[in-house]
Amino acid sequence: MKKTFVNLEQLQEITQKHPTPFHLYDEKGIRENARRLKKAFEWNKGFKEYFAVKATPNPTIMNILREEGCGVDCSSLTELMLSEAVGFNGHEIMFSSNVTPVEDFKYAKKMDAIINFDDITHIDYFNNIAEMPETICCRYNPGGDFKISNAIMDKPGEAKYGFTRSQLTEGFIKLKNLGVKHFGLHAFLASNTTTNEYYPELARILFKTAVELNRETGAHISFINLSGGVGIPYRPEQNPADIMAIGEGVRQAYDEVLVPAGMDDVAIYTELGRFMLGPYGCLVTTAIHEKHIHKEYIGLDACAANLMRPAMYGAYHHITVMGKENLPCDHKYDITGGLCENNDKFAIDRMLPKIDVGDLIVIHDTGAHGFAMGYNYNGKLRSAEVLLKEDGSTELIRRAETPADYFATLNFTDFMKKNLF
Repeated sequence: MKKTFVNLEQLQEITQKHPTPFHLYDEKGIRENARRLKKAFEWNKGFKEYFAVKATPNPTIMNILREEGCGVDCSSLTELMLSEAVGFNGHEIMFSSNVTPVEDFKYAKKMDAIINFDDITHIDYFNNIAEMPETICCRYNPGGDFKISNAIMDKPGEAKYGFTRSQLTEGFIKLKNLGVKHFGLHAFLASNTTTNEYYPELARILFKTAVELNRETGAHISFINLSGGVGIPYRPEQNPADIMAIGEGVRQAYDEVLVPAGMDDVAIYTELGRFMLGPYGCLVTTAIHEKHIHKEYIGLDACAANLMRPAMYGAYHHITVMGKENLPCDHKYDITGGLCENNDKFAIDRMLPKIDVGDLIVIHDTGAHGFAMGYNYNGKLRSAEVLLKEDGSTELIRRAETPADYFATLNFTDFMKKNLF
């Protein structure tokens, strides 16, 4: 059984100040997890985690991770601006984007962020708009299927990202001629995997490729970015990834591949989002409606606009009916929101304790790609974000949207403005 990081009494107190729905984050859990990751890779002197801002773009959360020694991975102009406002600068920022607008590259260069080229054509594209930095990273896509022990983990050959192997050699030579002195290598080959073998297997691929590129081009490879992909156990029967075992597996690959090649100064970077934040956030909602037709339905005051993963992917998120954790799960429900879409369901045919209108419902593991993927379809307003601090107090770190926010970008006549506002 999955446990919540708050109990019913705490939530009842919190909801007196912050009406549901809202995303709640656990500061203590976030800090402890960041420290575990750092410890798992402490064998590498240059190790740094670049938190994937897209997972949870909230300045308070980002600042907690900054205090724990993390950098940030950005993929857009606004994520760069947000990171700058929080206090990140220079090589604390990795800029990994694709189909990149000119203004995004210019802003990344102005901030002296480490730029991670997604495509060989980006070299000339960037060189025409800004001076090439001395440090550049390139994203590698080996193509085909990515396998671990003959099991297909994902299909890089169908992904839109990265250089081919031959393009890496061509690109490194071209970048050296343009004045680049230090290179990084990056790849993302599987998503949300909890197997401990993923990072070590990815590391071996990147380490061997780095050795080959060094021999072929003479390029100094200063870091290798293992990207994200380490996942979390959304289902209660799943086992979590063991970050200490993962770190040890990468160390063994490092010692076997890079050290003999005289490349023992290579720093290891990661850019995790889901692993860093996923389990340390939840969506707190209230049951506001029940419906008895061909199926039993419970309607919440949250909807897919607050958490779209179940509607978009059919993703599983565990659900706890607060105060009824020890009661038998003897009722079958579809748990729904109020959008005019039939896929607006947080759970289908889920066995749960009897739910009554007014019950507080916690939807687990929304700390990453939860609020961030929100939207305003049907005129639904995005919810608040609340931080449960280490001392047990709470802080509103993003207020809920209002109708004024929803209408703010529209061009109304003065008459309409008077009637609406």
